[in-house]
Amino acid sequence: MDSKKRLAYAIIRFLHDQLRHGGLSSDAQESLEVAIQCLETAFGVTLGDSDLALPQTLPEIFEAAAAGQEVPPQDLKTPERTPPSEEDSAEAERLKTEGNEQMKVENFEAAVHLYGKAIELNPANAVYFCNRAAAYSKLGNYAGAVQDCERAIGIDPAYSKAYGRMGLALSSLNKHAEAVAYYNKALELDPDNETYKSNLKIAELKLREAPSPTSGMGSFDIAGLLNNPSFISMASSLMNHPQLQQLMSGMISGSHNPLGTPGTSPSQSDLSSLIQAGQQFAQHMQLSNPEFIEQLRSQIRSRTPSASNEEPQE
Repeated sequence: MDSKKRLAYAIIRFLHDQLRHGGLSSDAQESLEVAIQCLETAFGVTLGDSDLALPQTLPEIFEAAAAGQEVPPQDLKTPERTPPSEEDSAEAERLKTEGNEQMKVENFEAAVHLYGKAIELNPANAVYFCNRAAAYSKLGNYAGAVQDCERAIGIDPAYSKAYGRMGLALSSLNKHAEAVAYYNKALELDPDNETYKSNLKIAELKLREAPSPTSGMGSFDIAGLLNNPSFISMASSLMNHPQLQQLMSGMISGSHNPLGTPGTSPSQSDLSSLIQAGQQFAQHMQLSNPEFIEQLRSQIRSRTPSASNEEPQE
């Protein structure tokens, strides 16, 4: 079962990469999100389970297989890194400290540069990646933040702050289900952290409020709509419209065919009458009850995430 989980994790990670960098349409992104949720539910795996990760990505494994190459057993192990010299380690720490100072004065671009220099000197330090992720988030580069958090987690799978910052970046990308998984992992590693608890509650709230990926109407309240007296009144007005009653009578008797059936064509005058009746009904709704129309629009509009708490740099 562990091998199946590892395969599922590799597929989920590939799909996440496609969501971030694949340049997909909104419909395609929603389809991938549904696929990810199905895989996570079926195999009990999330992107936060970094212990299931392989050094090679799914596309790299596929390319090697397609080229008829055998993947050497040693390639399936994490490659050994040459430790930095004492001088490089000291300089990397100095650069990180300077980056932290730039973060305090909100010079985030400079902080990104300094953390990057520290990473060049010591790419095995998870803190440098995690700190740069925070700077990326401040600049609105949430995809870059996610990538750096992944690198930090790959270096240190028990680094709670990397999971917490991953949750922040994902929340900003409206990936609330994934953010919840990472906040839960962060709390598993640091159960008393109030920041993670607070951010988890926000992500869970946004997840409940978010539109369903399988529904174009999002969180539209159909039950409330049908029980709304204003809507019932306006619907009654439409049903009593003379043109609509005439069209409905014709459809029932078979003398009119406003929508067309196989082998027949709809009457142009019937269609025009139906469109005209609909336009008049829409105008009537807007004029008679603009507050109700605005309420409907508000339910359909997408909602933006709230600002989340951030932890200080290390």
